[in-house]
Amino acid sequence: MTLPRRTHPRPLDITHGRIDLTHGGGGRAMAQLVDELFVAAFDNEALNQGNDQAEFVVPQGRMVMSTDGYVISPLFFPGGDIGSLAVHGTVNDVAMAGAVPHSLSAGFIIEEGFPLADLKRIVDSMAAASKAAGVPVVTGDTKVVEKGKGDGIFITTAGIGFVPPGVRISGDRARPGDAILISGTMGDHGVAVMSQRESLGFESAILSDSAALHTLVAAMVADCPGIRVLRDPTRGGLAATLNEIAAQSATGMVIDERAVPVKDAVRGACELLGLDPLYVANEGKLICICDAADADRLLAVMRAHPLGTDAARIGTCEADPHHFVRMKTAMGGTRVVDWLAGEQLPRIC
Repeated sequence: MTLPRRTHPRPLDITHGRIDLTHGGGGRAMAQLVDELFVAAFDNEALNQGNDQAEFVVPQGRMVMSTDGYVISPLFFPGGDIGSLAVHGTVNDVAMAGAVPHSLSAGFIIEEGFPLADLKRIVDSMAAASKAAGVPVVTGDTKVVEKGKGDGIFITTAGIGFVPPGVRISGDRARPGDAILISGTMGDHGVAVMSQRESLGFESAILSDSAALHTLVAAMVADCPGIRVLRDPTRGGLAATLNEIAAQSATGMVIDERAVPVKDAVRGACELLGLDPLYVANEGKLICICDAADADRLLAVMRAHPLGTDAARIGTCEADPHHFVRMKTAMGGTRVVDWLAGEQLPRIC
């Protein structure tokens, strides 16, 4: 049942208004904020039930769940913002199990004084990303903290999805001899955020790759349900993610530097900023580890999808008691690609 919408004496002043503590106090101001921004933007049957939880029919299959917090600075960056990122990031975490994402929850922590116009822009972007992905935000929460106790807005999303029968994808399943594939160019998101934060103007615009990858994953799983590992290389980039998988699977990896696609503009920006693109975050790319016999077929499937046109085979898993990730360099040598030491790019998601 969908409840009737509440009415309010006058609409929110989106153009000039700012968040104040009453918007988190549980009274009329909070009800109006929820009604006129969040419910109006996300608008779906489960959310419109008006309860503190969402009720929905559960499909058959194994369920997966993921949660993530988004504290990115700046809030708006070339190619996206904290709102669309909060949807894409959690949809992708669910999809990396080979699951079909079903629904999301969203929690907002907003600092007193935050402009309503910026909040509406973020919520509208989040709603557009949710609708485009076909994964609704069905429940949520809003809290307001005092001025100086936050940094504009933080968002936490949780997502659930359902794994099709016969699919078993996990970070502990890589085996020696398996092929390592990636769906596209590395480092786009982190460099886009850093260029905006530092007000750097590059000759070529660098856009975040933020995107929901579940349709790409669905195409891959439909063709090859035996995929061993899927992972999106976010914080720490390709290097950290491969090290995570190597540790989980107790295997080593060898990648070829020349095979890893990096856009010229991103590579140039990394050289300017003293960054290694292998460690720079992505928000719309995935790593796939599969049986070597399936690699060419999977690459063809990936390249036929709009989010996988630059897909590449970059390396191989190998037996290694130390579980090292090594890279054959463009100069003909070999180096260890170690875990990220410290924080290379603060607050990129």
